[in-house]
Amino acid sequence: MTQRYTNIHRVFFLIMDLVTLNILFILPIFLFEKNPESDLKDLIILNLVANIIWLLSSYLLAAYVIYKQVNLRILARKTLISFGIFGSLVSVFVYLADFSNPNYLVLTIVFGFGLILLITRLTLTSYVLYTRSNTKFFQKIIIIGYNETANNLINSFSSTQSNLRCLGCFDDIELDTNSTNFQYLGRIDKSLDFALENKIAEIYCTLSPEKFPYLYELAETAEKQFIRFRFVPNIYEFLNRKAHLDFVDEIPVFSLRSEPMNYATAQLKKRIFDIVISTMVIIFLLSWLLPLLAIIIKLDSQGPVFFRQQRGGKNNKGFSCIKLRTLSHAISSDTTVQVKQGDTRLTKVGSFLRKTNLDELPQFFNVLMGNMSVVGARPHMLQHDIRFAGLENRYIIRMLSKPGVTGWAQINGLRGEIKETFQLTKRIEHDIWYIENWDTWLDLKIIWLTIQKMVIGDKNAY
Repeated sequence: MTQRYTNIHRVFFLIMDLVTLNILFILPIFLFEKNPESDLKDLIILNLVANIIWLLSSYLLAAYVIYKQVNLRILARKTLISFGIFGSLVSVFVYLADFSNPNYLVLTIVFGFGLILLITRLTLTSYVLYTRSNTKFFQKIIIIGYNETANNLINSFSSTQSNLRCLGCFDDIELDTNSTNFQYLGRIDKSLDFALENKIAEIYCTLSPEKFPYLYELAETAEKQFIRFRFVPNIYEFLNRKAHLDFVDEIPVFSLRSEPMNYATAQLKKRIFDIVISTMVIIFLLSWLLPLLAIIIKLDSQGPVFFRQQRGGKNNKGFSCIKLRTLSHAISSDTTVQVKQGDTRLTKVGSFLRKTNLDELPQFFNVLMGNMSVVGARPHMLQHDIRFAGLENRYIIRMLSKPGVTGWAQINGLRGEIKETFQLTKRIEHDIWYIENWDTWLDLKIIWLTIQKMVIGDKNAY
């Protein structure tokens, strides 16, 4: 069953956190009450900035998306990293703004807010663990119809941390209990009596009521006894592969894959993430590193510092990709020659730049302009796109999202020259997996692993 986050938990924790954060500002206001009015105005600005930073960090990392079946590990990770971003940015703002008593402000606001977050999340954790270990909170269920859908359903119930306990399956064809992963309880006409005797909360039916009309009457009788009856459609009768279910109003729509980035809110979230990261990189890193690298490149070889090339972007729309020049001569945008290991065209500095991925840093300007994303499938030359699309039918799918400065395939060692078709296939599989499984956490993980590879090196970087 699709997990739906509970809005009551979401709103409760959001309001409580914001109220707590703003209450924490009362203490510094008392501190500044005898100070100049300008200090009080600065404190009000800090309050506004702190609220905006927390809302943005918690939104980008989905810290308030709490599902019905609470995953405590994910909740803790989201909260911890959101608070880490909040604490870092607020501390930087306090010290850069030259507040009087900056240490007091950081201690009161950052550590005070962190303490409140710790208390509230520990309270939620204690409640969840209590409900999961106390049998009075368990909900017993049964399944009608044994098929692939039923098997997937029981596996899902077993793998998720939930209070649902499946007692077994009813089917008119007697099952060999040694060949199933749950108990066979009898024929379907005995299911309702069993449900009443054993205080079953929900019945899941994986059989089609159009093929078995008596199931409608069974469902109505069950609901009269306050037992929820749920039909689980067997999509494998319609599609013979994994599919994603969505809704247009109340009309179910199946698609071949999940595309979390296809939603407007997700696109906004990823764009905000890209703007924040690219702006920080440009201001704090490229502002001093690019001039230094430009001088080194000029001293090493003749030619321009930057190299622009047309690459395939989202929906196969071309864009001008910016890189630091690493070759001894200019390469036209229609070339099909990939850089190979030991390539004689590489300059001494260019070889170092490629091994450390520093030649890709100007692409953060592409990210800021909206041509690229920080994380995504790496863009290829236009003629390579044409050739690769002819070799692998799924190649074009990787262009459903913006190309990235780094990507899931790259941090898994799938980079460099493509010599064999299987290398292209593996790269495409990883790019498609990223599109189907994207979230902000995955982007952060890929960025962190990319930094690690830049430090320790990658044998496929040349």
